Amino acid sequence: MIVAESLGDPGAATFFLALAFAAGLSMAVFAHADKRGNRHATAWGIAVFLFAGLAVPLYFLRLWLRKRAGAG
Repeated sequence: MIVAESLGDPGAATFFLALAFAAGLSMAVFAHADKRGNRHATAWGIAVFLFAGLAVPLYFLRLWLRKRAGAG
């Protein structure tokens, strides 16, 4: 595959670094949601681990919209 050849082999260290980053981000979102009483904190944590690029913006957009609706 042309794309895979141009990227090269990332290696084990890069994989474990990405895994640690995903796990840390997942735990941070879980802790944030749990602290604020979100009933789906575990689901948010899992979603962030699996789909961080989509789940993190959705989580904070949802948080911002709920905060804004409650303040107004």
